[in-house]
Amino acid sequence: MASYSVLIKGGMVSRGGNPERLDVGIKDDRIWAVGDLSGERAPVEIDAAGRYVSPGFIDLTSHSDTHWTLFDHPSQESFLRQGVTTILGGNCGSSLAPLVKAGDIAGTLRWTDASRSNVNWRSLDEFFSELSRRPIGVNFATLVGHGTLRRGVMGETARNATPDEIGQMRFLLEKSFGAGAFGFSTSLASTEGLWAGPSELSSLFALAGSYGVLTKHHLKDEGKNILPAVVSLIQLAREAGAKMHLSHFKILGRASWPLFHDVMRVIESGREEGLDLTLDAFPYTRTGSLLQAFLPPWLLEGGREKILAALGVPARREEVKSYLKSLTLHYDRITVASVLRDFSLLGKTLSQLAAAAGLEPEETMLRLLEVNDLKVAIFNEVISAGHLEELIRKEYCLVASDGVGYAGGLSALPDLPHPRSFGAFPRAFELFVKEKNILSFPELIRKMTELPAAVLGLKDRGKIEKGFFADVVIFNPETISSPADYENPQLGPGGVEWVLVNGRVSVSSGNFNGNLAGRILKRE
Repeated sequence: MASYSVLIKGGMVSRGGNPERLDVGIKDDRIWAVGDLSGERAPVEIDAAGRYVSPGFIDLTSHSDTHWTLFDHPSQESFLRQGVTTILGGNCGSSLAPLVKAGDIAGTLRWTDASRSNVNWRSLDEFFSELSRRPIGVNFATLVGHGTLRRGVMGETARNATPDEIGQMRFLLEKSFGAGAFGFSTSLASTEGLWAGPSELSSLFALAGSYGVLTKHHLKDEGKNILPAVVSLIQLAREAGAKMHLSHFKILGRASWPLFHDVMRVIESGREEGLDLTLDAFPYTRTGSLLQAFLPPWLLEGGREKILAALGVPARREEVKSYLKSLTLHYDRITVASVLRDFSLLGKTLSQLAAAAGLEPEETMLRLLEVNDLKVAIFNEVISAGHLEELIRKEYCLVASDGVGYAGGLSALPDLPHPRSFGAFPRAFELFVKEKNILSFPELIRKMTELPAAVLGLKDRGKIEKGFFADVVIFNPETISSPADYENPQLGPGGVEWVLVNGRVSVSSGNFNGNLAGRILKRE
């Protein structure tokens, strides 16, 4: 009788230092042995000679939950084929639970049509129960979104929370920590975040600090005001004794790029004083974001209905257009990636649309937002390649996609996904190891596995060690790459040959085989 269910033979196993040529024996869902297993046999034997045998990649900035693809595309094949075996949801202030009432889900599903969702849960426990009945391709863990808490307690009320409302948010958050949430996320650039007062944030940070869980943040400003945005978050983390992580860290816009080193000095000063501060980045210079993010803060504070109403008032509309002109946006670099209506607009820049309509680009932008109920996603070329190269060298910077998992065969998908959803992790190897020679394969592997597991507090994942769960990716260092680009974002990666999730093979010879072996991960 075979000792193992899967035997990986002769691969280069990365365990923190130089890779070693070792065998890996897997039994059921765990790694049972790492070493010379030349005398052993298994029903599934994989020849990994010349390949890296790595822990499965852990993506701490994923949006498959709030884009609803966790339900509509449960295979999450676009992540699996990159080597991603675990994703974290509940990012950027939005999570699928807890919900005070079912209708609250509409405010969370900003990137999709909420009418397609069928919600039969309120608490995080109930959400986990529902999700556990549905096979999924990757492991899924979640944070609790501040915006979700606030909408549940206050609706879209544009004001500071009262002490009683803060108490209700704390109750929901603490109950969710007890149910297995790994932490708490914010997006202080969102409508909910813009109205969150100091007492509200400090109270929720303090609760997270008392539980020792992660607080994870989409910055209030990633452009000209990024420095005070970072300073204020660090102060909240300092006062609460909380772990803090900055999601999809970047500085937007050439005019703001000179702030980079000042911001990094602030972060590193906090780390030197003993604060637990980390961040992640994706290996692309174009963002994928909502077009409405360009609107003035005073308009965003009102919520969707008030935004649309204000745009219908001529004087207010002119104020908004004047504000947009003051931003000196490069409309030729802003590409439409997703709309609710008229898919022929996909892939067009705002400059092209404005020229075709004979309108100013600012007016074109506002009409596009109105027609699509504000749900317009864009690509925008605003990130410095040099900053990415500096960031990835930092010991506290890890790789994440900021993407969404999709099923295969999506040529008819009614939007233009960001290529990071199909290739962020292979692209990182291609860019930072093979093209730029900034890091070694083992160094970058650690930023995708061991480091994110430690940041999140995942137990028994992120290493090729005896007793750890058998989340494994086997890739060819010579061919690992991502051909996905902004015109053809759905092209699959090269070089990722085998992926195992909890001991079951999900990708073999680069192809997804249909196995859905993911699990719901809960904080213990």
